[in-house]
Parts: sequence; structure tokens; C-alpha cells
Amino acid sequence: MATVAVIQNGVNVDQMTATINAIKDNPDLARFKFRSTTEWVDGGHSRTKIQSFYGAGQEDTSRAQPFILEGDEPPVLLGENAGPNAVETVLCGLASCLSVGVAYNAAALGIELESLSFDLEGEIDLHGFLGLSDKVRPGYQNIRLNCRMKSDAPRERIEELWKLVQRTSPVLDIISNPVPVSLTLER
Repeated sequence: MATVAVIQNGVNVDQMTATINAIKDNPDLARFKFRSTTEWVDGGHSRTKIQSFYGAGQEDTSRAQPFILEGDEPPVLLGENAGPNAVETVLCGLASCLSVGVAYNAAALGIELESLSFDLEGEIDLHGFLGLSDKVRPGYQNIRLNCRMKSDAPRERIEELWKLVQRTSPVLDIISNPVPVSLTLER
């Protein structure tokens, strides 16, 4: 008799548990290296390709075709709207990461989600980006995020889940804490 996988919130809980146990047994499996390649197209427009990465002890070959992400600026910032700008993409990355964190952790905790959505807003002062002030940072001054989570779980379980997600979100960590970045210029 075949066993049926436990699926909660679209997450295979049995596979997630097996992955966690494999990493406990072999900590090197937890080391991942993600990559992207970006080329300037014209003006504010760039094109990023994302395909391969290293993880779980090997090169991943599951993506037959690369993901293509267009980046640009709106006309008010001299672009053509060929895609979201980089700081909008950061908001997308944060919300996407938190969405994964909520869905996966809710599944692990046995919490069924009915719906999940995020509204984000970030404020930037262009004085920093344009080099008009050394006192204004070029990035976001702040980001506000509102999460709407619908579930029949008790409020305290949802709050426990939300705290867990905030503590374990990679993108929230990247945005909230300095990350060493190595920059190299080639000609």
C-alpha cells in the first residue's frame, strides 16, 4: 500500500521533514550559493538571468531555461517602464521570502492558511542616490510591511508563527543587517 504525502498549504510536509533531517545529519547540505547575471540594455533598462545554483551538496540542474527579470525605471526617473526598478524588486524579494516562510512554517506547525497577502511601502530620498547629500543614505530610509493572514488557528498560534518567520527570513535578515559585499571592476 502506497503512502500518501502530507500536504499542507501546498507544502509537502514529509519532504520538508526529510530535508530538515538530512541537514541535521549532514550540515554541509545547508550551504547554498545563488547566482545571477545582469546585463545593461539601455538607459535604466537591465536584464537579469537566473538559472543555476549550488545547493544540497551539488549543482542544481532543475531549471532547463533561465528566469529573465527585466529592470528599469519609471519615466519620472528617466526610464521606459520595461520592468520594476531595483528598489521595487527588493520589496518583491522581501514579500516573496516572507510568503515562503509563512507557508512553510505554518505547514510545519500544522496551521492551515486560508489566505496570505502583503502590502509594502518603502521611502527613499533621492538626495543620497543623486549624490546631492552625504547625510542621506541612497537606499530605503524605512520599509513598512503589512501582512494579512487568514486562518482558523487561534490568534496566539498565528502570532507565534509570525515571530518565527521574522526570526528566520533570509531576505528580512539581509535587509535588516549589514552583509559583506565584495565589488570587483573588470575592463
